[in-house]
Amino acid sequence: MKGFLLVNVGSPDSPSVPDVRRYLREFLMDGRVLDVNWLSRFCVVHFAILPSRPKQSAHAYQAIWTPEGSPLVVTSKHVLSKLQQRFEAPIELAMRYQNPPIPAALRNLAKKGVDDLLLIPLFPHYAMSSFETAVECVKAVAASLSPGMRTTVQPPFYADSDYIDALVARASPSLEKGFDHLLFSYHGIPERQIRKSDPTGRHCLVTPACCENPSPAHATCYRAQCLRTTAEFVKKAAVPAGKYSISFQSRLGRTPWLKPYTDFEIPRLVTQGVKKMLVICPSFVSDCLETLEEIGIRARQSFIEAGGSDLALIPCLNEHPLWLKTLERIVQAFIAESSSPIHPGRFAVSSSPAQS
Repeated sequence: MKGFLLVNVGSPDSPSVPDVRRYLREFLMDGRVLDVNWLSRFCVVHFAILPSRPKQSAHAYQAIWTPEGSPLVVTSKHVLSKLQQRFEAPIELAMRYQNPPIPAALRNLAKKGVDDLLLIPLFPHYAMSSFETAVECVKAVAASLSPGMRTTVQPPFYADSDYIDALVARASPSLEKGFDHLLFSYHGIPERQIRKSDPTGRHCLVTPACCENPSPAHATCYRAQCLRTTAEFVKKAAVPAGKYSISFQSRLGRTPWLKPYTDFEIPRLVTQGVKKMLVICPSFVSDCLETLEEIGIRARQSFIEAGGSDLALIPCLNEHPLWLKTLERIVQAFIAESSSPIHPGRFAVSSSPAQS
């Protein structure tokens, strides 16, 4: 029997300091998120981050929390419910960190007789700290709980035409109101992780134009995939050249992350004459702390304080009909495929050399 598992990053169970601390500890102790040796990671997390960060993050979560709970989890559950209504095949939702947990979702699928699983990581772009860690965790848990279950992985869909169509449709009402500048703000990752995910070991970040030159490295290059999403979007939406740019947000620590940084770009663009800005965050399929609070509240405040007039956050795909259509097509394609051990067009993701 075929079944499906949607996986996103996760959220604290509540915006309380203890729950946020618990979430941050699990998240940051993942060797694919903070990819240094275990002892260094333990010291950084427990002695440099957890003493103060949970209180700050709890305040941020409180600003976006809904009566139903975390926006990310609530929206994901709504998407699951609407998708499940369209199919008889079992579909479950899990979060890489906290709840609903991956082991419980896999047990539910196994109890329903699923032995042919399609894992759908809800990350459009490949990164070891999001897509890869979710895939490897599901594979490890499945091997332990249900050794007979075959797991197939839906590849990153950063350039999928349905995904791009959904992004453009979501953004169209905002674009039609007019804007001076459209900023594509992607979640940032450390530059070292880009290099670690490069299977050639000699392409990524070697030259400023590396993403413009074809390479097998692009299959696992987060930066190249973000640039491709942007290019497909502006082509489809007919965004004029010179009215958009790319940046990366949510960095942590002092090591170099992908540039330019969103929190630097926003005030800089004001000095270039931008008064009315739109921000879209294509690396997130559901609104969350990074979109609603970091961009919708803090970035907007920074923009206004720098002299801008209005900064509007374009909502994530959330429950948009075209996003549901994208997921529906993925599910239908898997259901329609033969029971051959190899599913055409899909691949199982291998791990990159993250330190543990």
